[in-house]
Amino acid sequence: MSDQIQVRASHLLIKHEGSRRKASWKDPDGQIIKSTTRESAVSQLKTLKEEILTGKSTFEDLASRYSDCGSAKRGGDLGPFGRGQMQKPFEEATFALKVGEISDIVDTDSGVHIILRTA
Repeated sequence: MSDQIQVRASHLLIKHEGSRRKASWKDPDGQIIKSTTRESAVSQLKTLKEEILTGKSTFEDLASRYSDCGSAKRGGDLGPFGRGQMQKPFEEATFALKVGEISDIVDTDSGVHIILRTA
């Protein structure tokens, strides 16, 4: 049954002034998030993705340091999930990746992400 397919992914989330929840484990009062534009969040992500692609850092290491998601303490790992469990743009991007691939910038209500499909 194709609707039972699960993927597993890690992500790195950068929240910005347009995020629906303007606080995170590393910015509990949202001071930084509230003053971060989407453009600035995207450029941070592009720099981090470049570090991963050039082998300077691992996805897990950067996610654990920079991601605004609670999954940061697991190196960005979200565990397995199926369709209908994540925000639509996130789900579509993840299912479109091959295992080991990293997405382009993905926008959701939470902020901007890069996603690494792990299974």
